[in-house]
Amino acid sequence: MHIGVPLETRPGETRVAVIPAGAAALKKAGLEVLVEHEAGASAGFPDDAYRQQGASIVDRAALFADADVLLT
Repeated sequence: MHIGVPLETRPGETRVAVIPAGAAALKKAGLEVLVEHEAGASAGFPDDAYRQQGASIVDRAALFADADVLLT
């Protein structure tokens, strides 16, 4: 199952649904984690932090096409 984490688009929103440590926990549970490019940037989590935890960084189109579940 693919879990998707999109970039929040509401003006002024700085939160992200999953932090890198959460991505690691989801991977450990056997799930694939897809994170939209720069989804965590405004919360202080660069793409590389998600990559280091096993998440894949994807563009918005790929995220919505491939994710089975979206976390926002």
